[in-house]
Amino acid sequence: MTTPVVSVAPETCVSDVARLLLERHISGVPVIDSAGRLVGMVSEGDFLRRAEDGSHRHGSWWLRLFSGSGANAAEYVKTHGRSAADVMTRDVVTVTEDTQAGDIAHLLETKRIKRVPVVRSGKVVGIVSRADLLRGFAAQRHAPAVPASVEDETIRKQILEEIQAADWAPTYGVSVVVVDGIVQVWGVVDSPEQGEALRVAATNAPGVKGVELNVSSIPAYAWGV
Repeated sequence: MTTPVVSVAPETCVSDVARLLLERHISGVPVIDSAGRLVGMVSEGDFLRRAEDGSHRHGSWWLRLFSGSGANAAEYVKTHGRSAADVMTRDVVTVTEDTQAGDIAHLLETKRIKRVPVVRSGKVVGIVSRADLLRGFAAQRHAPAVPASVEDETIRKQILEEIQAADWAPTYGVSVVVVDGIVQVWGVVDSPEQGEALRVAATNAPGVKGVELNVSSIPAYAWGV
């Protein structure tokens, strides 16, 4: 999973949510209330339904007749609302930290979603996307098909804790995969120095045999897109 998780509040303005998705190069973001509870997800798909560009289609009158006033009213809120709470998907599919990668892949496929929040005791602690799964499978391409060892998981948690506590950590987060003591770090960084700091943090963890850094930098001009 990727951690820490970028999130928004229910009252966050729709335009601010859209800007966040563009700046962080992500396609969806969890909506978390003041108590830390997951209440919804806003994705790029939700913005495709927006009417602000004047392209919203009202559909045929007979379809609206059979869908009922309640459904029509809910659709209006989604296409005209101004906050994350208005446009978000409320029925969010989640997994736990113990959910197997194969089960997550099956979930993403059957539910036709691109990402799923990872929840611990009702709080979001990470998010797994299709890209995260591909990274994990790539990292284990030469490893036997067995669950990660206790040692590998301990190393992974130590590295993530070190990164999360750092004031230089990437604004979006990174994915860390450990197989037989070999660490793979994936993510997006703002500078080469940030990538080097990730390498050092991973190298310093007890039990690490090697580090493979798989990060890309965001060009300065990309922030103005």
